[in-house]
Amino acid sequence: MAIVNSIFTWYMKKRVHQIELFMKYPHDVQEEWFHKLISSAEYTEWGLKYDYQSILSPQQFKERVPIQNYDTLKPYIERMLKGEQNILWPSEIKWFAKSSGTTSDRSKFIPVSEESLQECHFKGGKDMLSIFCNNRPHNQILTGKGLVLGGSHQINQLNEDSFYGDLSAVLIKNLPVWAEYYRTPNISIALMDNYEEKMEKMAEATIKENVTNIAGVPTWTIVLAKKVLEITGKKHLLEVWPNLELYIHGAVNFKPYREQFKELIPCNDMYYLETYNASEGFFGIQDEVNSDEMLLMLDYGIYYEFLPLEQLEDEHPRTLSLAEVELNKNYAIIISTNGGLWRYMIGDTVQFTNLSPYRIKITGRTKHFINAFGEEVIIDNAEQAICKACTETNAVFKDYTACPIYFKGEEVGGHEWIIEFDQQPNDFEKFVDVLDQTLRDVNSDYDAKRFKDLALRRPKVHNAPANTFYNWLKSKGKLGGQHKVPRLANDRKYVDDILSIL
Repeated sequence: MAIVNSIFTWYMKKRVHQIELFMKYPHDVQEEWFHKLISSAEYTEWGLKYDYQSILSPQQFKERVPIQNYDTLKPYIERMLKGEQNILWPSEIKWFAKSSGTTSDRSKFIPVSEESLQECHFKGGKDMLSIFCNNRPHNQILTGKGLVLGGSHQINQLNEDSFYGDLSAVLIKNLPVWAEYYRTPNISIALMDNYEEKMEKMAEATIKENVTNIAGVPTWTIVLAKKVLEITGKKHLLEVWPNLELYIHGAVNFKPYREQFKELIPCNDMYYLETYNASEGFFGIQDEVNSDEMLLMLDYGIYYEFLPLEQLEDEHPRTLSLAEVELNKNYAIIISTNGGLWRYMIGDTVQFTNLSPYRIKITGRTKHFINAFGEEVIIDNAEQAICKACTETNAVFKDYTACPIYFKGEEVGGHEWIIEFDQQPNDFEKFVDVLDQTLRDVNSDYDAKRFKDLALRRPKVHNAPANTFYNWLKSKGKLGGQHKVPRLANDRKYVDDILSIL
């Protein structure tokens, strides 16, 4: 095993030189991919509709093809689900990643081509390990197994040749045979539908293994970890898996969960690696040990555009190319991919933290913010405030959501929060004050509205009982996988729904 691990580490480090190449020539790499994508799709139905054959530059592409979202592409995708081919992309599409639908309650089916599997998702997985091996050359991860918290896979009944499931399930189903040997639990447990039964079975199956690395969404990883400790009677995960050295996470901001993981894995040498892997593509990997920024991956068959957030509602918004972006500004990501998504707005917002090479951090969702009074509170603001309030009151939060309280008669507006704690604040009122003050410190618009309670009063915060969010997700049939609690909303739908079950 040690020899295999050494060879694997050497092989993975070779890829680092290719990564360094796109870091050095980012615009050339993006331009090359743009032309490759356009020429590949020339004779698809979409390519013929927009005359891709005559598109010679990104500027022509922007002028001719409108920005898309799931609703505008849905008629094409529905035909692909029924088995029609050569619609958005030339190669056969038989896999669809079922999105958890955080931007709406409807499920989304994102086409996954063989190219997007190989050149994007699997390449991202290899690069993630390459970066880890480069940063930690004496690792021993292949001397044991990787514990992967996958979603649930289902067969699409519309057409016997088409399949859909959570992205993680689609990837697990398509992994090469050798990769199956290095992961746990086995596929029959990994792809179970019933999440409560699955957690039990995963815990029982994996406690006997030599787990060296874990990959999963932080919230569900914590649920599994607690189940493992409950069954084994151990104090922390290193008593169960002494060789655990790597945790790969994504989908939600890790910062608020860091303290919980320190308790679950009390080891200063534990390596935490963030990835930005969505149903639509693999976009970013944390490449530096002491920074939580992510390197934007530029050679995965994706052409990027960035829409300044202030233009989100414009009739003719002007997107920026990679060469035009600026530091610390919020942009909505627009992608064109080797899975047939064209100028597609994925719904995430990012800021660039570095321009050479291009590094980003996720700041929120295009639909997940509160701006009922011009305060423009985004998820990044909210999570800075929650982390500060937790630190100052010795609390550990588990989940939260927030929304506006609208003006009523003479009353000014406000924000209403539901927060569930793993460890209660030692002073709840102080927690609320620090939350409020930190929001004022990081967001000048919020601060202006809070001045003398002119438009916003002090936040109203509900201290939710244990398992509130778990039970709410369960009632919606959204346990596990990539399902997560909507953090912020500009309406009261989620908060009122949760309050109704409290």
